[in-house]
Amino acid sequence: MNTDLSIVELIRDASLIVQLVMLLLLLASVASWAVIFQKRRALNAARADADSFEKRFWSGIELSSLYKQLKDDDRAQTGMAGIFVAGFREYLRQVKQGEPQPERIGEAARRAMHVAQLRELDRLEANLAFLATVGSTSPYVGLFGTVWGIMNAFRALGNVQQATLAMVAPGIAEALIATAMGLFAAIPAVIAYNRYADRVERLEVRYDTFLEEFVAILQRNARQ
Repeated sequence: MNTDLSIVELIRDASLIVQLVMLLLLLASVASWAVIFQKRRALNAARADADSFEKRFWSGIELSSLYKQLKDDDRAQTGMAGIFVAGFREYLRQVKQGEPQPERIGEAARRAMHVAQLRELDRLEANLAFLATVGSTSPYVGLFGTVWGIMNAFRALGNVQQATLAMVAPGIAEALIATAMGLFAAIPAVIAYNRYADRVERLEVRYDTFLEEFVAILQRNARQ
């Protein structure tokens, strides 16, 4: 008895439930890779924008001149530049209203920048939860397909008087493919989630540091 154990044949001959599990895992894997590449571009751009802005900010340029350059630039409304624009806009508003206390000016600017920071972090963290979900659930989905396939393989043995390895091997093999596909979907998603979550956290630390330094500068300017 010659049995074709090629992967294509095993998938084609698998039961409908196992095929649906494999299709679901394939779609989850494709979607997770799309998110991985998208988040990689977004986080690389966020880090490059932060590097570029910090270089301009600490170059000695006048804050008012930098604000005028950025306030009407849509590309500067995100990242560290967006935090700066939000803070300096609130600083100018407080000064225009005649607020005499530098501490209150600094606190108002801090609140405005914190809102801009939260908005930016929400943008950077978008779809990370999807990677975590794929990474945590795909092995169990694959295991379900494996259990179902093995159950069908052993159920088929009840209809024969003499069981052989050649009879049960295809069913077990097709079932194990579901587990392999679950791991194939989960492993990259888990690695990418951990890596990107760490990068977002590092950017958050940079934003926090800049925010506090900028508040100190605004309060010092308000005292002059």
